[in-house]
Order: sequence, then C-alpha cells, then structure tokens
Amino acid sequence: MMYCYIWYPKIIKIHEKEEHLSMKKKLYAVVDLETTGGRASRDRITEVAIVLYDGETIIDTFESLINPETYIPYGITQLTGISQDMVQDAPKFYEVAKQIVEMTEGAIFVAHNVRFDYSFLRAEFSRLGFTFTRKQLCTVRLSRKAFPGLASYSLAKLIQHFSIPVNARHRAMADAKATQEILSYILNRDEHQDQINEMVNLGIKESLLPKNIDLEKIHALPEDCGVYYFHDQKGSVVYVGKSINIKKRVAEHFSKKTEKASKLQKYVHDISYERTGSELIALLYESAEIKRLRPPINRAQRVRHFPYFIHAYLNEEGYICLEACKADSKTRKKLEIIAEYPSLNRAKNHLNAIVRKFELCSRFCHIHAGKGACFQYHLKQCHGACIGAEDMDLYNDRVGEAMEVLRTVFENDFLIIDQGREEAEKSVVLIKEGKYKGFGYFNENDQWTRPDELYDLITPYEGNPETTRIIQRFLNQNPSTKILKIV
Repeated sequence: MMYCYIWYPKIIKIHEKEEHLSMKKKLYAVVDLETTGGRASRDRITEVAIVLYDGETIIDTFESLINPETYIPYGITQLTGISQDMVQDAPKFYEVAKQIVEMTEGAIFVAHNVRFDYSFLRAEFSRLGFTFTRKQLCTVRLSRKAFPGLASYSLAKLIQHFSIPVNARHRAMADAKATQEILSYILNRDEHQDQINEMVNLGIKESLLPKNIDLEKIHALPEDCGVYYFHDQKGSVVYVGKSINIKKRVAEHFSKKTEKASKLQKYVHDISYERTGSELIALLYESAEIKRLRPPINRAQRVRHFPYFIHAYLNEEGYICLEACKADSKTRKKLEIIAEYPSLNRAKNHLNAIVRKFELCSRFCHIHAGKGACFQYHLKQCHGACIGAEDMDLYNDRVGEAMEVLRTVFENDFLIIDQGREEAEKSVVLIKEGKYKGFGYFNENDQWTRPDELYDLITPYEGNPETTRIIQRFLNQNPSTKILKIV
C-alpha cells in the first residue's frame, strides 16, 4: 500500500500534463536553481526546483538538492543556507536529469532572469552529451512591460511589491513558487498575451515564415555557435549564415519585414546547421562555405572587397618599385599584386613598416615624391638606390625579400586554441607560412608535447585576404585567446 500511496498522485499528474498538451493548452515550467557561483561554464547546480503551471493551476512540482561534486563557497552558503554537508548525500545531476527533461518537455521554460537558470541547465546537460533546448520566457523582462514604473524588478522587490508570502528566500522551490505567482499576475492581464507570445517565439512574425517552416522547427534548432544553411525545395543552399546562437539568429531573419526576409520567405524550404563551438571557426567556415556554394541570397557576401593593394613594377633603371594604391578590375589584371587590404591607410602603414625594416628607398616605394636622394637616404636608412649609389641587383634582392614578407601576412607560425563543440573538446586553427591553413578539433585530455603534433587534426582550407582579416579582427577583439607559437 505504501508504494501505491507514493506513486498514484504522480501518475495522475502525468496524465494531467498529457491532457493539457493534447488540448494545446500552454504549460509553463517555472524553474529556479541555486548554484555554486554565477558562471555556467565553471560553476555547478546545488538545488533545482520546477513548478509546472498551466496559467491557472499548479499541476506538478519537483525539487531536489544536487551534489555539485565541487566546493560550495562560504558566501554562497551564507546566501542560500546550502552547505557542503547538505549536498554530500544528495543525487548528482545525472541522476535527476531524466526527470528534469520529462517535467519540462512540451512546456515553456520560465525563470526570473531566464538566461541564468537556462544556461546552467544547458551546461549540465552538455556535460552529459545531451542538448537541452526549450522555449523560454523571462519574468524580469515581462514584469518591466507589465508593471512599468517600478523602482526595481528584482525577485525580492517584486515579492515585496505583490506581498507574496515566501518562507525561504534563495532556496529553489520558494523562489520558483514566487516566480510562478508573478507569472500568474501577468497572465491574468489579457493585454500581455501578445508580448508573451512574442518573447516565447523569439520575436518571430509567423506571417514572415516560409510555408514549410513552422515555429517548432525553429525552436528545435540548437542555441550553439555554428553555421546554418537555408535550403530551397530542391535541397540547394540559398543562404549561409553564422552565429554564436543559431536558433536566435535564424529567428531574427523572420522578425522584421525586409528585402532579405521576403526572399527567404519565398525560397526557403528547410534549415540545416553545423555546430562549430568556436566563434572564430564559425566565421572562417561561413566564409569558406559561401565561396564554395555561392548561395544566391548571399550575393553581397560572396566576394569580399579588398580594393587597395601593394603592387610591384620595374622602373626605367631596372629597380623594383613598390606602390600602395587602388585600381579598377581591368587595370588590376595587368599589375603584379603582392598583398590586398580593405583600406588604403592599412596598405600604406604596412608598406612603411617594410621600407624601414629592409631599408628600402622611400621614393621607389612612393612614400615620398620628388627627385634625387629620398628622405630615408638623408636619415641613413636608404643605401642610395634613388641616386644610383646602390647596385641594382643588391637592391632588388632586398626588395624581393620584402615582397615575400608582404605576401606572408603573419610573420610567425602559430596555432589558435579556442573552445570546442563539447565540454572536453577544444578547437584549433593553424597559421603556417604566414597564412591560414585550416582548422580542427581535439580532446583536451589527449596527450601531446609539441604544437606541431596537432597538424594531423587540421582540415585544410585555403587562406585569402578575407580569412586574414577575420583572424586579425578576432585576435584584436579577444586578446586573451590562447596562442601556441610553432618554432
């Protein structure tokens, strides 16, 4: 009889959930977590609570302490009351993972600051090799729209504002039920239904969706970094894009009426994707795929424009001259182009650096105009080619060395190590002989002693001025990126 007593109510609740889903009635899984810190990639969950709510009635609840398998900082214990001793015999996350999946399946994931709770659950599931994806709703954002003018929209202030009885703040179930109460206040106002639908559906306007693409297909996309493809009815790729959040970026394509949105609505029949983990690899892979597939809607991105360049030519005396300039496509075909740049300033700065490094003639490199001895000669930084004082062959040999450096955009060989697609995986990008050579992945637990041992993991890709620009910009914006120099 004891077992019947324990399990019978749960069976009834599961049937209630199935009945709600069959009636297409919205279900909200209101979630609150307590954690060891504020970063999902580093910290772990210590407690989870879920309140399953249909907008009128709570139809199920779940709560459990979680053994985080790591140290709980003293400040966290002071805030939540959850100590190391309390979680010592608690289940580990993998032991409750299935129940969390079943409780939230088919429901809208709700939390106060949903990004926090959702990211922690996604990180925990990712460690188990499972992708956790749910529609989301944030009661912080909703409260700002529903109750404008409040001094604060923190959970504590809203609890105080609505006089919600709470027995144990900063414990998961107490905070989850308080969040559910706030949600109920919002749901009771009909004028907020459109706002709720817009947030849940990522701002998508259903009227802009292609005929064969529904909201469920977009919600099923991963919230991971990678490259996505839009296919037409024949399966051909009509558009390639990249994002650190594939689902969010795809949704944005159908949130506003634009010329591109109209094309997508007309031609898109299916969506596929490739997870990359690394934003840098997503940028490089997108560039390669656009050039390989030449999708018609990517027309503006198929050819990156590098209108400025450094070219070489022989003057009347037989000396090799260098010049940074711009020319039309017809003229460019007749020139020996050494390197290409997105701006004239960048081309001139690079040429200036080369002139100083190799002690070239500034007049023969079009840095200073005029006749006779160049400015660098007066500074004893030019050997006098401009006045015939340096042998032509010696000078041209030095210019040849300079041209090789100009062609070699990166001076050193190195590997860029970035995050991978899974918890224990890392990505690697190879720069060799001054150019981008490709990327690959490895397990961070793999044993290797020299950077060049990673070469076999690299899938080769061709470097070009665009990939150079992508890598330079990424490294400039992410100075803490791990770099392994290859000696």
